Amino acid sequence: MSLLPVHIIAGSIAIIAGFISVFALKGAKLHRKSGMIFVYSMVVLSITGAVIATLKHQPANIIGGSLAFYMVITALLTVRPRDRGSGWADAGALVIGATVGGFAMKAGFDAVKAPTGTLNGVPAGMMFFFAAMALLAAVGDLRVLIVGRLQGAQRIARHLWRMCFSLFIASGSFFLGQAKVIPEPIRIFPLLAIPALLPLALLLYWLTRVLLTKWYRVQVLSPR
Repeated sequence: MSLLPVHIIAGSIAIIAGFISVFALKGAKLHRKSGMIFVYSMVVLSITGAVIATLKHQPANIIGGSLAFYMVITALLTVRPRDRGSGWADAGALVIGATVGGFAMKAGFDAVKAPTGTLNGVPAGMMFFFAAMALLAAVGDLRVLIVGRLQGAQRIARHLWRMCFSLFIASGSFFLGQAKVIPEPIRIFPLLAIPALLPLALLLYWLTRVLLTKWYRVQVLSPR
């Protein structure tokens, strides 16, 4: 059985659910429901993508799938209640993030050495960007491992930026990486770049709003 149809369906659901969740009122039912659909579909998308990439010997796509899986799972764990096994989960996340970051860094240097400056069509700059994000997230995992559960705005920021980045991997892979499947009349790359890069803009927006304004305090402390 081919994994490609499953991969495509999961990706479509992930992109739709992800954008609904990121624009929905935070903490509301629509946000929670669409967020969980996003997580489940991203898990399927990332695993099938990594398996397909392994079968096709596409290391860049293996890294992309692994990074998406790591980001969405750690984003979910951030807002889940902690128990006695949470320390092991944090340690495992640290290992995965550091490993993905290391392989992404190596892939970036491999792309630099390639005549085209790409690896499986992925530019070296993108691989270095993936490496930086994975290693940054791994540092965050180390912090959680040392200090324990994050509270307040720091906890929400960690959840939101990892969710937004995993959505970026899905949307960028589709609107730019698979642009050839989009009908030619609407295959306008400046326009396709908008939904592809929008999650990164939303990532910066939410980090700014949560960490540098009183939004989180108002959301939590104001009477409903």
